[in-house]
Amino acid sequence: MSDLEAIYTQLPEDLHTLPQPKSDKELEEMNYRVRHWMSNIPGSIKIGSKEHRQMVCQMFRETFNPYRPTFMDWPKLTDQEIDRLKSLPIWDIAVQTEGKARLRMAAYVKEIVDPEWADAIARNAWEENRHKEVLSDLVRFYGIPLASESPYSVPKDPEWAYLVTGFSECWDSFYAFGLFAIAEKSGFFTKELIETFEPVMQEECRHILLFANWLAWHRANLPWIKRILFELKVIAVHAFLVYERIGLIKTMDAEGEEHFQDNNFTINGVAELGNEKTTLADFLRLCLSEDDRRFSGYDRRLLRPETAPFLTKMALWLLPKKLLNKQLVG
Repeated sequence: MSDLEAIYTQLPEDLHTLPQPKSDKELEEMNYRVRHWMSNIPGSIKIGSKEHRQMVCQMFRETFNPYRPTFMDWPKLTDQEIDRLKSLPIWDIAVQTEGKARLRMAAYVKEIVDPEWADAIARNAWEENRHKEVLSDLVRFYGIPLASESPYSVPKDPEWAYLVTGFSECWDSFYAFGLFAIAEKSGFFTKELIETFEPVMQEECRHILLFANWLAWHRANLPWIKRILFELKVIAVHAFLVYERIGLIKTMDAEGEEHFQDNNFTINGVAELGNEKTTLADFLRLCLSEDDRRFSGYDRRLLRPETAPFLTKMALWLLPKKLLNKQLVG
């Protein structure tokens, strides 16, 4: 086992010794705890301070959900419901994205000097690996075909790779929250499947909450010359992500076969998941409300990801009404 693999496969605690809910009441209490957290540090918090770092890392530890992928109870679906799952063009890229995320975060952990941040991001890497196991178990259980995975390469610039993963999760999660709500409302995903997969969705909320606060803390603690270079790197990361999301991307599997995947499904997926009239404005407002709902239980002094919500609000304000009222589903 490599050093990086050890980071994303070994949790500081033994997962099998962590308490599992033994009743519906205990499950409800656990679900509440992972969605609601307040720091015992009083007063306002200066961004970039020791207290800010302590608050963020404490939040990430104390809101951990101890579910085990091997114990997830995938509901029995009809053939039609399974065919709907198979029709989604997301499974290959979803599994591979989690595989890349766990490695990129583990690689960045090796670069971090501060032990609190190293512990928090190592836990994040472990949870990304758990997401990969969950998705792999789901596609295996329902017989969803996947392309074979190519070997994952260690990033040459761990900070760049971590920024790409962090900003990508901020964008994708914002729209995924809305898509998940549409799939629940339309019945595309059954109630049982929604309930089973919900912990993963809320975990993504915690991940981008951690990233947004690490980013602010890191910026505040950089000397001004390094801060300028860092901001240039952030701009380059955003340019890369825009390029990456312009339609289909080509990947190679382990056998060298080409596969084309929709890397922008989080924006294009409304037509796949909905079954009633939904306009662009409806979808954007739903993403904003779901984003607010998922973050609402965490200490308000923690920073939230701002770029995707801000640009979405600007789009609702600036885009022509004809475009905003364009029907995406019907």
